[in-house]
Amino acid sequence: MRVQSKILGLCCLSMCLMGELSAQTYNWIHSSENGMWEQSIVRLKSGVTENPDLIVDEHSKIGMFKTWGVTFNELCWDALGILTREEQDEILKNVFAADGDLHIGRGRISLGANDYARSWYSCDEVEGDFELRYFNIGRDKQTIIPFIRAAQKYNPELTFWISPWSPPSWLKINGDYPVLSSKFNDMSPKLDYLLYGNVGGVTDPDEMKLTGERNGKFPRQLATTDYMIQDPRYLRTYANYFCKFIDAYKEQGINIDMVMYQNEAYSYTPYPGCAWTAEGTIIFNRDYLAPALKKAHPEVKLYLGTFNTNRQDHVEKILADKKLQDCISGMGFQWEGREILAAIRQQHPDWSYICSESECGWGSFDWKSGEHTFELINHYLGNGCNEYNLWNFILADGGESTWGWKQNALIRVDSKTRTFTYTPEYFAVKHYSHYIVPNSEIVAYKPEGADKKPILVVKAPTQEYVIIAGNFKEETQNLTVKLGKRYLTVVLAPHSMNTFALK
Repeated sequence: MRVQSKILGLCCLSMCLMGELSAQTYNWIHSSENGMWEQSIVRLKSGVTENPDLIVDEHSKIGMFKTWGVTFNELCWDALGILTREEQDEILKNVFAADGDLHIGRGRISLGANDYARSWYSCDEVEGDFELRYFNIGRDKQTIIPFIRAAQKYNPELTFWISPWSPPSWLKINGDYPVLSSKFNDMSPKLDYLLYGNVGGVTDPDEMKLTGERNGKFPRQLATTDYMIQDPRYLRTYANYFCKFIDAYKEQGINIDMVMYQNEAYSYTPYPGCAWTAEGTIIFNRDYLAPALKKAHPEVKLYLGTFNTNRQDHVEKILADKKLQDCISGMGFQWEGREILAAIRQQHPDWSYICSESECGWGSFDWKSGEHTFELINHYLGNGCNEYNLWNFILADGGESTWGWKQNALIRVDSKTRTFTYTPEYFAVKHYSHYIVPNSEIVAYKPEGADKKPILVVKAPTQEYVIIAGNFKEETQNLTVKLGKRYLTVVLAPHSMNTFALK
């Protein structure tokens, strides 16, 4: 009996030691331009000599993460259609399936055409149809709905939200889908004055840059005119238009649970768009859209967005309306809006915040674009966003838009060879989304900063830590994160993305 007890004791001790060792052992997944998703092992240490980059304890907490999303666009569907059925299935599984790479659980749908549609369309282009008798989603049935159903094959639990790029053209003061004229649309240049009509009507030719960096205030000058006609009959019709869209998609078995009134109200575009003033934004959301949703679809939440402006005073002016505050559940930020996210969240901590669109680059599909996307995710999650929505996840060739520019995507299709490539941005997203699952807790974060070393620490629902870090300098850098009483300490390779997950 003594021998058996001794053997049993040794076994228990061995199991405890193995458990302790396992708890200190992490898989290290690292990617660089010369090698994607390579793996090694690293063990936590009980002490280190250098100061930690981050200290994580039981009091560390930023917020709870819900889901990753993508946008269902026509040009994405066209790119996917170039490939064989087997290749399409591989991609859709990797993007959407629970046992895939990215674990996408949410879809964004454009209410009518966006800038990555094949061409302009809305759900009702019959002028004067205030009763929306001719409302239809016929175009969506050709492309967007088959696209969604293909994704649902791999994730039946996908959820959806919507935002328009432009109202039907007859609901706008210029009677057309863009905001500004261009060689890529048929709008008369004589109507460009409407944008700044109250202050002289002279537009800046560089106001809406489609290539390169946009530095400083954006937009440099705010629209003085609402392009949506500010007449009760028109505003009421447009609010009902949202409800009809939700109804029509529900009939297709696709339930929408959240709405934003406008994509990028601060991009004064040659493609589908709509400029809004602060006053127009308040009136439409508070007096028309919110009541219409409450009556017809009380299950659908209203968020404000998408905010792509860093003009904090303007956004605060909208949010100052107390009745509007009572109508909304959250806000969506993208592009320059990221610069004011932290300040707005501090003022309104009880709302939900999401990244409504990841930045799309300029058709380079290069490693630098991957690093930028990696840093964007670090910023938005580190500042409390509980959703992160990607833009085009697959495009063909140079990522050309219908309206004359190029963008990046996670997957690039070569239409000539009919082959595809997972881009650096795909792996940038995978470094986060493969391990940050719904109901993970974002507990600590360090922005990129001058050291170009963004870090994010997440506690999974299993209570295990996941650490994601980048080193975007030309030389190696040390990484040290204190996790309770132990330390993760490694040397990060130059221009590398890294994830550390419990083995």
